[in-house]
Amino acid sequence: MADVVQVVGTDDPVRPLFTAAGELKADARNGLGLDAAALRDLYQKMILIRRADQEALNLQRQGELGLWGQYLGQEAIHVGAVAALEANDWIFPSYREFGMAMCRGVDPAEMLTWFRGLSHGPWDPRKYAFAPLAVPVATQVPHAVGFAMGSRLRGSDDVVLGTFGDGATSKGDWHEAMNFAGVFKAPVILLCQNNHWAISVPLAKQTAGSIAERAPGYGFPGIRIDGNDVLGVFAAVRAAAERARRGDGPYLIEAMTYRMGAHTSSDDPTRYRLDSELQTWSAKDPIARYRSWLQGQGHLDDAAAAAIDRAAETMAEQMRSRLRAAVPAPAGEAIFDRVYERPPGPFIEEREEFEASLEGT
Repeated sequence: MADVVQVVGTDDPVRPLFTAAGELKADARNGLGLDAAALRDLYQKMILIRRADQEALNLQRQGELGLWGQYLGQEAIHVGAVAALEANDWIFPSYREFGMAMCRGVDPAEMLTWFRGLSHGPWDPRKYAFAPLAVPVATQVPHAVGFAMGSRLRGSDDVVLGTFGDGATSKGDWHEAMNFAGVFKAPVILLCQNNHWAISVPLAKQTAGSIAERAPGYGFPGIRIDGNDVLGVFAAVRAAAERARRGDGPYLIEAMTYRMGAHTSSDDPTRYRLDSELQTWSAKDPIARYRSWLQGQGHLDDAAAAAIDRAAETMAEQMRSRLRAAVPAPAGEAIFDRVYERPPGPFIEEREEFEASLEGT
């Protein structure tokens, strides 16, 4: 990896696992404790979420979805990070972590109702320990830190993963969350998916230096790693989670990757980035790279790979059919659902007024 990693802070269990270039060391890779079945499962999840991403884009192009934001090229981060956590550890995502939600067991067809404009809360966050997707940039980061503090106050050993892009680190919400996390030693992992683009603004024009280097200013360690290595992401997040679970506070992981698709289906990346840059990163495709490693280790043969591909196609067909056939348009009053646990008086009045207006139609 060309980018040089810089690590700061004390009591850092993550740093010894990686080289100075952010690559997972061979002995650390061999010591992950994952058997062949677990290693193949990571690969299968990467294949499934990439196929879901492509199918969602197809649906948007066919007029079935209002908008879609691809995560093509970032599958190693989605799968590796979720696999490294306990099932009851919460995740606070941005709008691009559809794949992470799938890894947590959320039904992709159900999630797509959000992109179709049929729901603003298509899954129960408490069931999956997975918060709603956050479209406003960086707003989920203070939520992640606050929830982590709540877990500690309850005496729980749960940790929280807050994930965001490089563009979010230029927002005030992000800096406030970092400061709060450091001061109060919140049990939170702050995972930056640095995909080099904040819509059409390249990394060099929005950030001076490494994002990971900012961590010591807030009182905790940070590291820049290769985000296209699923096992590297797994190792870093697991070690950071164990640290947080011990009560040693937050950790910032800057996972270097690349947004191989457009920012959203409304974006034309050919207007602002070079084909040569895309080709360079396409050669580092996290799925092709991991498949090659698995095959070299004797953990994946052609028959197993073909079976996984077939499973992905079946999943995509089911996702499409369930979205198109099984989701009726919601009633108008559904806009008031899942807003407040204990609705205040003015909110109740507004809802009643709206429902009364429907009775006359």
